[in-house]
Order: sequence, then C-alpha cells, then structure tokens
Amino acid sequence: MALDSSGKQPEQQQQPRASSGNGEARLKLRRTPNEEHEPENYEDLPLDYSPSLFSSLERYLPEQLLNSTRIDKASFMRDLLLRYSPDTERVRTLRHKEYRDKIMSSYQRKHGEIYTLDPTSFFTPSFLRAFSGKSEPNFRNIMVEPYPGIFTFEMFKPRFCEMLLAEVEHMEKWVYDSRSTIMRPNTMNNFGVVLDDFGFDSMLQKLVDDFISPIAQVLFPEVCGSSLDSHHGYIVEYGKDRDVDLGFHVDDSEISLNVCLGKQFSGGELYFRGVRCDKHVNSDSTEKEVYDYSHVPGHAILHRGRHRHGARATTSGHRVNLILWCRSSTFREMKNYQRDFSNWCGGCKLEKQRRQRDSINATKEILARKAAEKTLVELASKSCAD
Repeated sequence: MALDSSGKQPEQQQQPRASSGNGEARLKLRRTPNEEHEPENYEDLPLDYSPSLFSSLERYLPEQLLNSTRIDKASFMRDLLLRYSPDTERVRTLRHKEYRDKIMSSYQRKHGEIYTLDPTSFFTPSFLRAFSGKSEPNFRNIMVEPYPGIFTFEMFKPRFCEMLLAEVEHMEKWVYDSRSTIMRPNTMNNFGVVLDDFGFDSMLQKLVDDFISPIAQVLFPEVCGSSLDSHHGYIVEYGKDRDVDLGFHVDDSEISLNVCLGKQFSGGELYFRGVRCDKHVNSDSTEKEVYDYSHVPGHAILHRGRHRHGARATTSGHRVNLILWCRSSTFREMKNYQRDFSNWCGGCKLEKQRRQRDSINATKEILARKAAEKTLVELASKSCAD
C-alpha cells in the first residue's frame, strides 16, 4: 500500500462504521470544548450530516478519542448523532448535502484563492495587529463601540471585497445560465446566496475559530463567545431589482458579523432596538435602546444575535453585505436550564429591577408597620402607667 509524504498509510474514503463496542458506548462528551485541539476536516467523507458539524463536535470528544483515527472519531460522532437526532433532521441534512454536492460538481469558481482563509490578503493591517496578543485592549484599540454591545471596525481589504463581489456575481450568472434553483439565505431575504453551499464552509469556520471567537470571548463572554462552534454564512443584496429593506427581527445566532462589501449606494441603515431573550423579543424598546448605523464598505459591525434590528430601504445604488451568524451549541444547551437572562436581556433586566423595587418597597412597608406597632405598644404602656 502506498504511503503519503508523512510516511502514513492514507485513510480510505469509506462510510464510517457505527460503533458497537461497549467501551465506546460509555464514553461521554466533554461539557466544554477543548479549545487547544485542532479538529480534523471531514469534507471528503460520505457522512449523514454536515462535515462542519463533525469538526465542531470533535472539540467535545473525550480525551480517549482525540488521538484516534479520523474514521474512528467520525464513527463515534455519527453514532451519537444518529442516536439523538430526529430522523427528520437527518433526512433534511442528507437532502441539503445532495443539493450542495450538485452545486460543487457543476459550479466553476472564478477566484479560487478566496476559498481558503489568507489573513494577510484578506484583512487590513490594523485588524491583524489586534490579534498579536488577543487581549481586550488590543481589540478595543481598533474598534468603536457607539452603543453598548455594538462594535464597528475596519476589517477587509478593498481587493478582497472586490473579489468576493465578483465571485457572487459569477455565482448568480451560473444560476441563471444553468437554470438552477438555489436556496436563499433565510426566510426574509429573496436575493443573495448561501456561501457555505458554494464551498466557503471551511474558510468561514476558520474565520470564526481564529478571529471571531477570540473577539467574542473577550467582548461577549455571557453568550459563550469562547465556544462558537458552527456558523451560517451568506450574502445579501439590496437595491433596484433586489431586496429593498429588511424587517425588524433577531438573528438565529449568538454573535453576528455584518460586513459591507460595497458597492455605491444610499440608505440601508441598520436600526437597533435592544437585546431580548425569547420571552421578551416582542416587548417595547426604551429610548436608551435606540441606535442607528450607516454601512461603510470594508467595515464590519459585530453584535449579539439577539440584538433586535432591521435595515431601512436602500434608496439608490446596490448594497452587498457578508453576514456570518456564529453559533454556540453550549450556550443553546445552557439556555434550556435558565430563566433569567438579565445579564444581557433588556426585558429580563427591567423585570429584575422591578422585582428589586417591589422587594424594597415591601420591606419598607413591613418596617413602617412594625415601627407603628411599636409606637402603639409604647403609647399603650404609657397610658397604663398613668
């Protein structure tokens, strides 16, 4: 059998087998991810679920499995997913994989170099310098925080924005010429493309792991910034013959990155109206929660996914943005056991403040009543003495 350049026998591209050993069945996932572990790439394996899901889940594997072969790790994770995921989810994932495979087998890339993360080619020097120490002062040095929990900063070089815009136009031309039907980014956008479906999955996940997670860990620790383990990356387009505006909503993410790629346009401002949990998502905003942001090509805005927002009409020109929803399976699991999110939800915070006021007022009433009773007792005692 031939060896690769490292002297190891290459792995066969086979379907990972279901684990059957009792020892494997007793192994449990870690409660928190192993941030120091570099996960494998599973894109070349025939899997029932997204390869990026396996790469993300690998950080949670018990120590006994981390040094196993890639096939053995995939088998263990596949067995877990088959055991706990609904059949409908597995069918949906398989259909989506078939859809992606069809695109990947037909679509010819225009700028292949942007499908692999190249920090020096993609990012501005100031953005890269901030990661020399990965500290809060370094990050805040390149950012503006115009409103609590909203950060803006220069991120992408103009050349990268131009190439990504050209690639998106190339995708749209391919869709038209091939008479293909593609999935749009979400239920609110009728235009744009899901970058993950066209082969950007690995590049965007590395962007999350190496750059967004370190920032989120420092700036958004309350939403598990250190365990962002999956993403949804897509392009949105606004202007003539495109989407015009975007309604008021929250993102399906823990942290959202929104980068304006261009082009020339007017309008399209984002408006923010407070962070809310599921319970308070439709509650009223306060005056202090009102903030509007105007896009600048090449510049990014980073915020909590639960920060309610919308986009005003793009009145002229053509605006294109890269959106990256960053998700944390740990945070989502923890939310199932919590009821109070007052450390980040404006609605929970108001309720907590109301409870505290009510408690203080109730305590004051009790003390006043006791003082009055004491006074009456003293008066009665004095009357009897007289």
